[in-house]
Amino acid sequence: MQAGGLHGLIVAETPFHPLDHTWPDQPADRGTIGGLPVVDCVSGAQSNDGEVVLGADIPVRRGADGWQWLVVHLTESPLDVGAKVELSVDAAYRAGLSAGHTACHLAALALNASLAGRWRKEVAVDGLGNPDFDQSAITSSRISPYGSVDVYRLGKSLRKKGFSAEGLDLDEVAHDANVRLKAWVAAGVPVWLDVPDRGLTARRTWHCALPEGEAVIPCGGTHVSRTSELGEVTVGLTLDDAALTMRTTVRPSGT
Repeated sequence: MQAGGLHGLIVAETPFHPLDHTWPDQPADRGTIGGLPVVDCVSGAQSNDGEVVLGADIPVRRGADGWQWLVVHLTESPLDVGAKVELSVDAAYRAGLSAGHTACHLAALALNASLAGRWRKEVAVDGLGNPDFDQSAITSSRISPYGSVDVYRLGKSLRKKGFSAEGLDLDEVAHDANVRLKAWVAAGVPVWLDVPDRGLTARRTWHCALPEGEAVIPCGGTHVSRTSELGEVTVGLTLDDAALTMRTTVRPSGT
């Protein structure tokens, strides 16, 4: 299929992780298909009449009746229909993204714990029992190799939910979160994904057996297998026009 000047290639099975257009936090994998460089890898959906649409152009929610969900590999050159091909994912790039994504979840949990005393009302809690600031305030999350950037809105809506940002000391909050992150990484606890089936629409969940308890977060990304693989995880916080930005950095052991 043609896709904006590129060729969209679909295979029966793929190791590639595509960009999720509904929550584009983790970038697509890099690699090759049939020897061709994969320029991009996106989610697609095929209707009963055979039409395939990509990314933001998909008109239905994931799992809608009458639609099949696909991983579409975008290349500059075509391949023959029906050809058998070898797919190869850039392992080093994937490892960096996996580390960044696991660290992003740990950082969110650490931030929730550090801000737990600022809630005046009961709200939904995270897997560790702390008020879930991350899910209550997040507006965007972007994963990068060995890092992530998460943006939270500290506006009127959050205040109505009971959160107070008055007198917020960002350095103190970051320090408190970093102490937790250091302990969690040092604990070397297992990280795993619960994947009910191999379909693209399967509801996957991330698990981490932290000392405080097992944390569970819905997630379709890729991750490391133990927190000790991260080496060192630190966060920094900035506030600009009611937008709180958390930058998470992973420094693997030996770097």
